[in-house]
Formats: sequence, C-alpha cells, structure tokens
Amino acid sequence: MIKAKFNSQKNLITGFTLSGHADSGEYGHDIVCAAVSVLSISTVNGLSQVAGIKPMVDQDEKNGGYLAVTIKDIEECVEILADIISKAINISLGVDFE
Repeated sequence: MIKAKFNSQKNLITGFTLSGHADSGEYGHDIVCAAVSVLSISTVNGLSQVAGIKPMVDQDEKNGGYLAVTIKDIEECVEILADIISKAINISLGVDFE
C-alpha cells in the first residue's frame, strides 16, 4: 500500500511524504505505482521549474518506495504558487493533509 502524508503550515502545504508500494501488479508493470511516481516527479519538477523553488528531496533510490519533499525558506508570493502546485498532487491522490 502506498501511504501519502501532507504537511501544512498556515493552511499551505509545505511538503509531502510518499512511502510503500501499491502491489497491484508485478514489478515493472504496476500502473498504480507508475501513476503515483509520475504525479510526484511532476510535482517536484513543477516546484523547481515553474515556481523556481528548490525543494529538499529525500528518496530511497536503491529500494524505491520512498519520497519526501519539503518546501522551506520561500517568500509569501512563491509560497502560494508552491501550495497550488503541491495541492495538485494532493487532489490527484485524494489525501487529507495535516
């Protein structure tokens, strides 16, 4: 099962963590894992390339199944843009944030 946790501050998403595997298909053919991977990578790329934010990214490149993204030290106007981009993955995954 893939677990998603979203962090927020002042009702703005400040990061998210994804962990686990969907186990809905054999390795390399699991479309659920592929979909979550695309959303998460697109979110990191959007933060970097659209909002100009360099999020802190921690991932398990060897075993996979873990990605943590943290947005820190950003100005208020960029904070709002980061929140919009981050909410896109939040809405797509249908997960409540804390």
